[in-house]
Amino acid sequence: MNYVHVFTAIMWTGTDIFMGFILGPIFRHVTIQTRKEIISWLMPEMIFYMSTVTAVTSTAGYYLAAKIGLFTYNTPTVYWISSVAIIVVIMTVQGLGILLPTNLRIYFELKKTEPNLGKIQKLTRRYLKVVVSQVVLQIVIIFIMANFATGF
Repeated sequence: MNYVHVFTAIMWTGTDIFMGFILGPIFRHVTIQTRKEIISWLMPEMIFYMSTVTAVTSTAGYYLAAKIGLFTYNTPTVYWISSVAIIVVIMTVQGLGILLPTNLRIYFELKKTEPNLGKIQKLTRRYLKVVVSQVVLQIVIIFIMANFATGF
């Protein structure tokens, strides 16, 4: 369970970093046709991939925490577990409420014969800001998990 949780968390965080800090800036320097081709292939794959990775990471984390007895009312553990739960809820809302719909809007806009570049740029900037906030939240969770792993 620990392996599954850590491995999928690495995949999730790595993908967010790659998409936000490597692929995002590259998209700014390619033609609309190139962007359209890449996104037309990438978005359907990413929707499936990210949904699966985030669900497996969160589920494995929950069961791992239950297995090692982290769901206690002892301080400071209860505060750390509550913090992680709040961060996971925030990231889930961002993922399902902002990132997924934004991906779909960009995808469908690029599928049009005459895509609105201004709209795509606006959506891409919004997407990048949310991805950056997700990376920050993931790093916070990594530090909390490192504290659990080392026994505080």
